Amino acid sequence: MTSPTLAPPKTKSQALRSFDVADFPTLTGREEEWRFTPLKRLRGLVADAADGGVTPRYEYDGLPPGVSVSTVDRGDPRLGSVLTPFDRVSALAWAGFGSAVLIAVARGATPEQPATVRLVGGGGLAFGHTYVEVGELAEATLVLEHTGSAWLADNVEVSIGAGARLTLVTVADWAADAVQAQHLKFRLGRDAKLTHVQVSLGGDLVRQYVSVDYTGRGGEAELYGLYFAGAGQHFEHRLLVDHAVPDCRSYVGYRGALQGQGAHTVWVGDVLIRAEATGTDTYEINRNLVLSDGAHADSVPNLEIETGEVVGAGHASATGRFDDEQLFYLMARGIPEAAARKLVVRGFFAELLHKIPVESLRERLFTAVEARLEGADA
Repeated sequence: MTSPTLAPPKTKSQALRSFDVADFPTLTGREEEWRFTPLKRLRGLVADAADGGVTPRYEYDGLPPGVSVSTVDRGDPRLGSVLTPFDRVSALAWAGFGSAVLIAVARGATPEQPATVRLVGGGGLAFGHTYVEVGELAEATLVLEHTGSAWLADNVEVSIGAGARLTLVTVADWAADAVQAQHLKFRLGRDAKLTHVQVSLGGDLVRQYVSVDYTGRGGEAELYGLYFAGAGQHFEHRLLVDHAVPDCRSYVGYRGALQGQGAHTVWVGDVLIRAEATGTDTYEINRNLVLSDGAHADSVPNLEIETGEVVGAGHASATGRFDDEQLFYLMARGIPEAAARKLVVRGFFAELLHKIPVESLRERLFTAVEARLEGADA
């Protein structure tokens, strides 16, 4: 007897969610969710079982008052309360991790300084899990950095309590051979506000999926992204903002630059407005700057709307090369072409980088972007 074939979901709300790897078919690359991803470069992250992986190392020091970092075992009831895997690699990451890192911001805490936690890859196959818990009425800035070398599949759950405000900056600054497939899930309480800035610079292949749920009215999510792909790099960013309660807001703004043969970026932004989510206000935009021949950007914004009672809903996407008029304007004033190109790219990214409230990190990222341009000039 032939096994029945599962019909693909008609809407994002119908997508399969499961902690069991066996519930997800083996990937072929023909699936809509994976058609842009070079599966062979994911190496062991698409294996049939999560065997042989290790837990990555986490580093942190100088945590501000009100913020704590600890390790919890996989039996902790908070784990899996925000995120249920809805693809095979995320389910493999769930099956493969041994212990999770818990980052907690106490209820009502308002630390003046940011807290930084670094995930350091030590080489080889790894599975990670991070849980971020922001208590009610707290207000904090957290930075999660990814460095070193690894073939990492990891899940990150973020629970933001009622009335809390979180600025989360995630930085993928991997070694050149690193591979990462990550699912980052936010759940916002009533009147909670999230600002997320996602930066991707390093690694051979980085695929990051960000999703957002709301549990009460008045939630606000602002999701920003900055990525710069060089020769041979594949950066893929996918988002799902699920508006399921009334009177919530979301804004998505991602910008990427590409240069070098084989540089490839993918941005897929999905926004779902369910029938009960009246009063929703949402907008998403993606812009890509192609700096050389041989680089390619894919950009796919999607809106799925089940109610007409919204404040606003829109999306936009643009991909292009340098603005010749901008370059001409700068060069006509005596600025050499290489320096003019740097100024244009710096201006392209400046708005998003200034969303990062950590000055030292912001300047480091500006320097990294300019170093990429200097390398191309050389």
